[in-house]
Amino acid sequence: MVRVRFAPSPTGYLHLGNARTALFNWLFARHEKGAFILRIEDTDAARSGEEYAAAMTEDLKWLGLNWDEGPDVGGSVGPYRQSERTPIYRKYADALLSRGLAYPCYCTPQELEGRRQEALAKGLPPRYDNRCRDLSEKDRRRFQDEGRSSSLRFKVRSGTVSFRDLVRGEVQFDLGLVGDFVIVKSEGTPTFHFAVCVDDGLMGITHVVRGEDHLSNTPRHIVLFEALGFKAPEFAHLSMIGGEGGGLLSKRDEAPSVRSYRARGILAEALVNYLALLGWSPKDNREILTGQDLVSQFSLAGLTKSRAALDHKKLEYVSGQHIRALEPQGLARRIAAHYRLNPDTPWLVELVRAVKDHLVTLTDVEPYLKIVQRETMDFGSCARETQELIRREEARKVLEAFKTSVARSGGPGGVDFHSIRQDLAQSTGLNGKALLLPVRAALTRESSGPELNLIVPLLGKERILKRVEEALQFGKS
Repeated sequence: MVRVRFAPSPTGYLHLGNARTALFNWLFARHEKGAFILRIEDTDAARSGEEYAAAMTEDLKWLGLNWDEGPDVGGSVGPYRQSERTPIYRKYADALLSRGLAYPCYCTPQELEGRRQEALAKGLPPRYDNRCRDLSEKDRRRFQDEGRSSSLRFKVRSGTVSFRDLVRGEVQFDLGLVGDFVIVKSEGTPTFHFAVCVDDGLMGITHVVRGEDHLSNTPRHIVLFEALGFKAPEFAHLSMIGGEGGGLLSKRDEAPSVRSYRARGILAEALVNYLALLGWSPKDNREILTGQDLVSQFSLAGLTKSRAALDHKKLEYVSGQHIRALEPQGLARRIAAHYRLNPDTPWLVELVRAVKDHLVTLTDVEPYLKIVQRETMDFGSCARETQELIRREEARKVLEAFKTSVARSGGPGGVDFHSIRQDLAQSTGLNGKALLLPVRAALTRESSGPELNLIVPLLGKERILKRVEEALQFGKS
């Protein structure tokens, strides 16, 4: 059975690139009827934060990426937090040490950095020179007497490592360029390379789907799997996501976090749809896909090598399409949840029906909400431009005529702005801004904003008359 994992480090909010990695793992697992595992890689206590771990899991749930095993749901191969697996790592590190496949290294950080700079100055790739690999017992005791702490390094075998990447094809690395690497730090915590291989092996991970920035880590992982006695999983290294400016997205940038898109009112299913198209394409080349569509069509064979570029206009297009696919009642519930409104608010569904085709994100409804929700106009606190407009004699004439037209219109709430506008133009002899700006100012306190033909029916006859009367009274002051 296919078993894949998403293993984030909780050092920040869920980054767009990580969200796509989680999505591709989830889609692959669901398509293959396998298992999707969530593992929290929090061994770096100084940088990891529980608030970030909680935020990541919340964002994954919001995206609809449910997991079969993980910290909160359990499973047969837990714990699923690396910080809770220390005895497991110690056991496997001791086994490598006893078999002569690892050794203590007493080099200080300053010594290592000095040698690194020397190699760079000579134009050589920096790598550990293996000088502690064959230390005598006498040298080890001397270093210990000096008070030096030791890390544990893995002995990298000679030769090459070859594997077939499911995205990039055949890949080969010269292990001579790798050098012996640390698997347990001097303070006793496992490194990323060691912990991830122990975990993937014990958890029976069959496929590792991750970003191409991990491609250079793969030879280390393959030789570790060999030494630990685990079968190496198959690898698929995803192309990176490029920013609109051409650079790569950064995990610590707020702009590309899932949380920031949630705040902007992007629908979860729209973000999932868009992320799926960054580095993968369906066979039928459709752009608007439901979660069910994605699960049924997804395959690792559809992943592309070329870098995908973030395109906010494309994302907004996809979001708008998903918004328009919702029933008014469903969209009203989403808006109510986003703005913490009572979902049974009587006018909310009517507002959604009126403006739905004009929305790209949930937050696009905000100008309409502000206008409809206002109880009192308080023209004394609005922009001076609006105040001066309402006080003009010509504007007052327009508002008096508008008031009369609205009063003559159909029953409560049945205000036909198109008919009223024609009536108003005929009775005042005005048109364009001279006609509409006073009406907009009286109804919204603004000189620009949503189209009046959308706003007027939403306000209804009673509120329109009340606001116009407030504007007329203010104009006299």
